[in-house]
Amino acid sequence: MDSVAGSEEMAKPEGLLEPLPTLNVVKCVEKLDAGLRSLDHYRTKLPLWRYEPRQRLIPLVRWETPHLAAMQKAMRSPALDTYFSTTANLGTHTFFMIFLPILFWCGYTNLGRGLVHVLASGVFFSGFLKDMWCLPRPLSPPLKRITMSHSTALEYGFPSTHSTNAVSVAVYALFMLHSPDSSVHPTLKLILEVVSCCYATSIILGRIYCGMHGFFDVLVGSVLGALLSIIQCLYGDNFDHFIHTGTFKAPTIVVLIILVLVRIHPEPADDCPCFDDSVAFAGVMIGIELGNWHFGRSGMAWDEPVLATVPFNLSALGWPRTIARILIGVLMVFAWREIMKPALLRILPPVFRVVESLGLNLPRRFFVQASEYNKVPNQLKDDNVIPSVSEIPSLLTSIRHPRRSRSVSIGPQSEADAYETLAYRAQLRRESKSDMKRANPGIDEKSSVQQKSPDYFGISTSSASGRHPTAGLLPTPASSNLDLYKSMTEAETTLYTPLTPSSSLGSRRPSAERRQDEKEEKEMFSKLEKPRVRYDVEVITKLIVYTGIAWIAVEGGPILFATIGLGLEGKPP
Repeated sequence: MDSVAGSEEMAKPEGLLEPLPTLNVVKCVEKLDAGLRSLDHYRTKLPLWRYEPRQRLIPLVRWETPHLAAMQKAMRSPALDTYFSTTANLGTHTFFMIFLPILFWCGYTNLGRGLVHVLASGVFFSGFLKDMWCLPRPLSPPLKRITMSHSTALEYGFPSTHSTNAVSVAVYALFMLHSPDSSVHPTLKLILEVVSCCYATSIILGRIYCGMHGFFDVLVGSVLGALLSIIQCLYGDNFDHFIHTGTFKAPTIVVLIILVLVRIHPEPADDCPCFDDSVAFAGVMIGIELGNWHFGRSGMAWDEPVLATVPFNLSALGWPRTIARILIGVLMVFAWREIMKPALLRILPPVFRVVESLGLNLPRRFFVQASEYNKVPNQLKDDNVIPSVSEIPSLLTSIRHPRRSRSVSIGPQSEADAYETLAYRAQLRRESKSDMKRANPGIDEKSSVQQKSPDYFGISTSSASGRHPTAGLLPTPASSNLDLYKSMTEAETTLYTPLTPSSSLGSRRPSAERRQDEKEEKEMFSKLEKPRVRYDVEVITKLIVYTGIAWIAVEGGPILFATIGLGLEGKPP
C-alpha cells in the first residue's frame, strides 16, 4: 500500500483554478463530519429505496465476519497466500482485456464476442449493484486482506466481480464445449471441463481466503455470472444476427441503451471507483457491436460458419506470422491508449465548460466539473484495466516475484471500511450494554460501562455467559498490538492500529465519551488513502478509449493485418 504521503500527493489536483483549493477543503471537512455521524452516513446519502435494502443486508455481512476470520486463520499458509493472491489476477479486468483481443485475431471471433458480452455485462452490473447498495467488504481486522492490487479494496464488497467474471467464463466455456458444433476431442474436452470448474472454484475460494469478500458476496456474484452466461448461451446468436444483418439502426439502438445505463448508474455514498470500471466495459461493449456490424460489411470477414469472423488459419499463416499478428495488435491497443487518452483530456475540458455554461452538464458526485480546473494533469492514474506503458515493467516484476508483490493489510482501507467499522463498533457496544442489563437488571448504565469497557469493535471478552460469542475472533485491548498481526513470512502492512478506550471511560460524562469517539474517528479517517481527484471529462474519455480498443480487436487489427500481408483472403477452408 502506498504511503500516506504518497497518497496525499496523488490526491493534489493539478491545474485547478484559484478558488478550487478552498472548495476542496470544504469537501474534506464534509467527509470528516460525515464520519462523526457514522450511523447516519448512509441514511443521509442514500434514498430510502436504496437505504432500506442495505440495512436489511448489513446484518448478514456482519454475521459473516467472525466465521470468515476463523476460516482464514485455520487455512492460512505462505504457499496459499501466494497462490490465491496470484491467481486472483486471472479474474481481473486487465487479464481479460489482454486475453480477449487475441481470440479475435486468431479466428475465434464467436467465442471472443460471447465472452465480451458476459464479461462486460458482469463488470457493469456488478459495479451497478455495488454502487446501488454500498455494502462494505468484510471487516479488517479481524480479517487480513491479501492482495496484489491496491485499488480493489477501495471498492464496495457486494457482489464479488471476480466471482461474476470467473463463473460467467466457466459456464460459457462449458456451454461451448457441449454445443452441437463443438469438434473438441473427448479427452481434451474432459480436461477443459475440469480446468473450467477448477478455475471458477479457485477464484471464488480465493476471494474468501484473501479476506476480500464474504460468502454472500461470492454467492450473489456467482449467480449473476451464471445468469449472464445462460442469457448469452440462449439468446447470443439471435443478438449477433440482429446486429450483423440489420441496418445501422440496430447497433445505434444498442449504443443508446448502453449510454442510458451509464447515465443511470447509481451514485455511491462514498468515493468508490466501481463506476470507472463500469464505464470502461460499457465502452468495450459499444466498440464490439459497432466493429462487428461494420466489419461484417467490409468484405474482409468470413461469414461462415459464424458471422463476421476474422480470417485466420494457423497452417496457412504459420506460427511466425501468427505471433506477429498478436504483437502488432497489442502494440496497436497500447498506442491507441497512449495517444488518445492525453489528447482527449486536453480537448474535452473546454468543450465541457461550454456545455456547463449552457446548463446542459450532468454532474456526478466526486467528479470535479470543468469550470473548476484549468487542465487535467498528465500521467493521471485513472485506469485499473489497461496499464500505461510506464507501468509495464513493474507489472512484469510483480508477475515474476508474486511473493514480493503481494501485501497483507490490516485495518480500514476506504471510507466504506471506516464507516462500517464505526457502525459495527457502535452496534456491538449497544448489544454489550443490553446483555449486561439483562444479566443484571438492577445495574445502572454507568457501572455497566465501567465493567464492560468495549474494545476497538465495542466488544468485551466477557458477557452474561462469561464469554462473548465472537471473543477470540476479534481483537481485544490486550491483544490489539502490531505483534498480533505479523505475517508468517513477511512483514504485513497495518493501515490502522486498533484504538482502545482508556480505563477511565466509564467515569466520563456521555459528552466526553462522544468527544473521545470523534477523536478516534478523525484519526481513523486521517489514515485512509486519500482518493485522487477525478475529473468530469474522464467519463467520456474512458468511453472513447475503450470503444476504440474493442474496435481494434474486432476490425482495426484485422484491417491492418490484411494491409501489411498478415491476413488471409478467400473463404474459410
